[in-house]
Amino acid sequence: MIRIEHIGIAVANLKDSIELYEQLLNTPCYKTEVVESEHVSTAFFRVGDSKIELLEASDPESPIAKFIAKKGQGIHHIAYEVENIQAEMKRLEALGFELLNVSPKKGADNKLVCFLHPKTSGGVLVELCQEITDEA
Repeated sequence: MIRIEHIGIAVANLKDSIELYEQLLNTPCYKTEVVESEHVSTAFFRVGDSKIELLEASDPESPIAKFIAKKGQGIHHIAYEVENIQAEMKRLEALGFELLNVSPKKGADNKLVCFLHPKTSGGVLVELCQEITDEA
């Protein structure tokens, strides 16, 4: 089963954006986290069975900083939760999707993640994610 796990939104200022989204969604931010490997600070909101992830660059050379410089603030990626990220990566690669990661890496919110290049996924940066468990 695949479901939308979260929508990632690039923001210039996390503190201001948390306040904005708490008002917009009428729900509190339930978690903030720094992901050093991606050079981002994140904030999460629950929206039904899915989440909104705000991403602020912590380095001017990070992918989020480059995204904002090129496109401005806005939707950065859509993340789909998968049961077996390794199997899903193999399946999609066999179908011609370009993986941006050769193996899953640790992402925010206790997830293993892998991104698909937007040029092979209809112009959308897609993130595959799987909850980290003892078996993952």
